[in-house]
Amino acid sequence: MLEDKDLILDAKKTIMIEAKAVSALVDRVDAVFCEAVRLIAACKGRVVITGMGKSGLICQKIAATMASTGTPAFFLHPAEGIHGDLGMLMKGDLVLAVSNSGETEEIIKILPVVRRLGLRLITMSGNMKSTLASAGDVSLDISVEQEACPLGLAPTASTTATLAMGDALAVALLRLHDFKAEDFALFHPGGALGKRLLLKVEELMHGGEEIPMVPVNTSVKEALFEITNKKLGVTGVAAADGSLIGVFTDGDLRRCLEENTHCLERSIEEVMSTNPKRVLRQHLAARVLQRMEEHKITSLFVFETDESSIPVGIVHLHDLLKAGVV
Repeated sequence: MLEDKDLILDAKKTIMIEAKAVSALVDRVDAVFCEAVRLIAACKGRVVITGMGKSGLICQKIAATMASTGTPAFFLHPAEGIHGDLGMLMKGDLVLAVSNSGETEEIIKILPVVRRLGLRLITMSGNMKSTLASAGDVSLDISVEQEACPLGLAPTASTTATLAMGDALAVALLRLHDFKAEDFALFHPGGALGKRLLLKVEELMHGGEEIPMVPVNTSVKEALFEITNKKLGVTGVAAADGSLIGVFTDGDLRRCLEENTHCLERSIEEVMSTNPKRVLRQHLAARVLQRMEEHKITSLFVFETDESSIPVGIVHLHDLLKAGVV
């Protein structure tokens, strides 16, 4: 029976072999790679990605990544393709075919149809002298020195290298298309990710009478009543014209009491924190979460513009939790 040290050694060797396979791709990101990227970017239709077996599984992931980052793409199973699904291909599409050997029968059989339809073909193969590599308008080299499988049979390093090359294409296309977080959100409306990128502060904030606020001449005791009534763990401190000049939190209250048990009668101006952190009502929820994490706070006052001094709302970490942003 293998001991733990042997299992650890095998696992580390696997990771090192696959890391080496991915690193070897760096020198192959060249003018040919750029040609492939620009060919895909110029495609008027969809990017149809096809591969068999383990390569096919990797192709599904590449297609999903491209589709979610602004490049319309889908996976076509080559075996299903030669039995009718090639009808999915349309004029203007581009085919990205993947085969480590470059001689996968099902892939080779669809090449005549690709040519007959006049579609551009990009290939990814571990054998640049193969039938598939020779057929491509652009052919990318994904060869590896060895598989991590000790038998040299199970696709391991080769599929990892294929995935990395596919991600490289997707990211390059993302940059070329100037794809932004807001664009990404449109394709990911579900879950916390979509909500962080789609929800705006104005949809989450408390406004009007719900904003905790006390005048600058208020005592700490009176400020405590405001914090308790509004149930947000904080109150803003306003100047005579309504401008926000400070904040006081329940944490500030605890620290105040630790220093002086008679602090409840002090003026809030003496113990408040100045220069309160702020967000704008049109900011995305992602910005709020980022600022809260950055400053280790749980609430932010909301303003109409950068120049505004009077808050229009307040947003609390609990609001982000309730909305499913976190």
